[in-house]
Amino acid sequence: MPFSQLSSDHIVATLERLAQRARDRFPAASLNNVIDELTGLAKRDRRRSQRLSRPYLLLRSGIFLAVGLALLGLIYVGERVFNWAQATSATADVFTVFEGVEAGLNIVILTAVAIFTLTRVEERLKRSLALDDLHELRSIAHVIDMHQLTKDPTALLRLGPSTNASPVRSMTEFELGRYLDYCAETLSLAGKVAALYAQSSRDPVVIAAVNDIESLTSNMSAKIWQKIDIVRAAQPNDTVAHED
Repeated sequence: MPFSQLSSDHIVATLERLAQRARDRFPAASLNNVIDELTGLAKRDRRRSQRLSRPYLLLRSGIFLAVGLALLGLIYVGERVFNWAQATSATADVFTVFEGVEAGLNIVILTAVAIFTLTRVEERLKRSLALDDLHELRSIAHVIDMHQLTKDPTALLRLGPSTNASPVRSMTEFELGRYLDYCAETLSLAGKVAALYAQSSRDPVVIAAVNDIESLTSNMSAKIWQKIDIVRAAQPNDTVAHED
């Protein structure tokens, strides 16, 4: 069902087109390197998210073998405890029998805990890999946000003189609008790359991390669009508003 799921191929293709648009418009901008980095992460995460959605057959085989051996060991120990209890019930006091039964129950509990832990190995491994990748996406979202911090649209109004420490602002209204739009698009696509993990996983921890990244990128994009609105308000009415 192509329209009910995100397509990782389309996300990568959109990023590659965005990278070309930004490079054509601003060939010397460092934002190009950030978009290229995000494109590389998207290609890598496309493979990883697809791999995380599939079972680790070799790992599962090892877990099933370990669980089987644990169950066999539990049956063996239970049989030995039962035989021992029968052999000593006539001569030993009741406290000795209870101590033997308690030891057997402890073995049963520890074996059950070990089996439960083994069955969660694959889930924890996938969670760790996904969270590492999502941490990178969160970091690159902050890097994208840094590239638009000094792009102040109110400077276009020339309300006062600049200082020696003021950043160089040589963009026209149109160029500034396009640059900010590229930043907003890059943030949105970073959120979509993160969403691939939520699409491939049912782990609530992974889904919560993806939701945090999407909220982060949405909030950052909202701030950028406030700047874009100021830029558009400063543009002449006959300026072309929508152009790559």
